[in-house]
Amino acid sequence: MSKYKEYIENVQSIIEKIKNDGADSIAKAAECFKNALKNGNNIYLFGTGHSHMLAEELFYRAGGLVKIHPILNEPLMLHQSAFESTEKERCEGLAENLFDDYKIKKDDVIVIISNSGRNGVIVDMALLCKEKMVTVIALTNLNHTYSGESRHKSGKRLCELADITLDNFGCVGDACLDIDGVDGKVCPTSTVSGALILNAVVAQTVELCVDEGFVPEHFASANIDGGDEINSRLVEKYKKEIKHL
Repeated sequence: MSKYKEYIENVQSIIEKIKNDGADSIAKAAECFKNALKNGNNIYLFGTGHSHMLAEELFYRAGGLVKIHPILNEPLMLHQSAFESTEKERCEGLAENLFDDYKIKKDDVIVIISNSGRNGVIVDMALLCKEKMVTVIALTNLNHTYSGESRHKSGKRLCELADITLDNFGCVGDACLDIDGVDGKVCPTSTVSGALILNAVVAQTVELCVDEGFVPEHFASANIDGGDEINSRLVEKYKKEIKHL
């Protein structure tokens, strides 16, 4: 079998696990999202390294919920220095400034995204959010998480602090393909599976909202007729509230 086909089949297998074994967690996360939207609370997403892309995945998207707050800290992303972002994500003591800067408050919801679920800043954020009575949803890889110890002084992993855990059903180390002649595996799955999980939560959230009699605000594509007008109205309404609009 061609390796690209094997990779696609690996991803398809993960999607089946998400659809079946992950259904209960997706439903619980959607209920949290719905309640936040209904009660005027905020939905935050936070990830470091490549996981920051999933914090952006739901933000300002065609068909995406408007009231999404990504936590985007440049030293923890990739574009300044990928290697340094790896060093930074292992540091403790950074989460408190981010928490305060984004004005996270009691009864908000945060999705904390980490494939390994064991680095300092991620665990710090989860601990702080729990202390402040913020609902914590973990998007993580349980296979990877339990393959090693926490790097946080508490000894805790992200999933052990979360109210709800969304498992991306990946393998240890994320990369999934063995190729003869290559040391180590290639081709990760956490981004494609994570994006699917988050959008599945959004789909279920919108359905729950409609069932309760309200339609949550959502963006249109800027590349369809009328899209700019729809989005401009929403940006004008929320630009003082949502940091990165």
